[in-house]
Amino acid sequence: GVVEKRPHIGRMILFSILGLAPVPEGSAVGQALANTIDLARHAERLGYNRFWLAEHHNMPGIASAATSVVIGAVAAATKTIRVGAGGVMLPNHAPLVIAEQFGTLNALHPGRIDLGLGRAPGSDQATARALRRTLQGDHDAFPQDVMELMQWFAPATPDQRIIANPGEGQAVPVWILGSSTYGCLLYTSPSPRDS
Repeated sequence: GVVEKRPHIGRMILFSILGLAPVPEGSAVGQALANTIDLARHAERLGYNRFWLAEHHNMPGIASAATSVVIGAVAAATKTIRVGAGGVMLPNHAPLVIAEQFGTLNALHPGRIDLGLGRAPGSDQATARALRRTLQGDHDAFPQDVMELMQWFAPATPDQRIIANPGEGQAVPVWILGSSTYGCLLYTSPSPRDS
């Protein structure tokens, strides 16, 4: 799980869960998703802060490929725990679609949805090609895709022709995931509202 400490709460450590919706051998995907929802309910009763799900594709032992759909089911089955993606692999998706999906989730479950973004494919090369149709330049476009996504969440301007609806004006917290300094560098770069 993810351990997080908030300075305004003092020394209290908030615990969170990062799950994959595992499908045990010989089990059905439906049962795995029911188990994931049950785990989230237990985590909520125990006072956990967050329940995040990760995007992985073409893996028979993982049922969280349609991450936003599973997040919606978990959020609907719980009342207070924050629910989100840890993360959505942004190179697999158009930023507008992610803004609409997470804007919808936030509209249904206000103040409880988080969006963690990663740049890895979350799959093998063949599956990545099937998801994106091309691999050319996808990783290099990650910072621009993050900025574009943040702009879809921002309030629309009067001359804006395309609006993420729902999504526009939604206060969905966005987290940059990373296992290297790349994520840190991206996180510290100016946001769309600062540039």
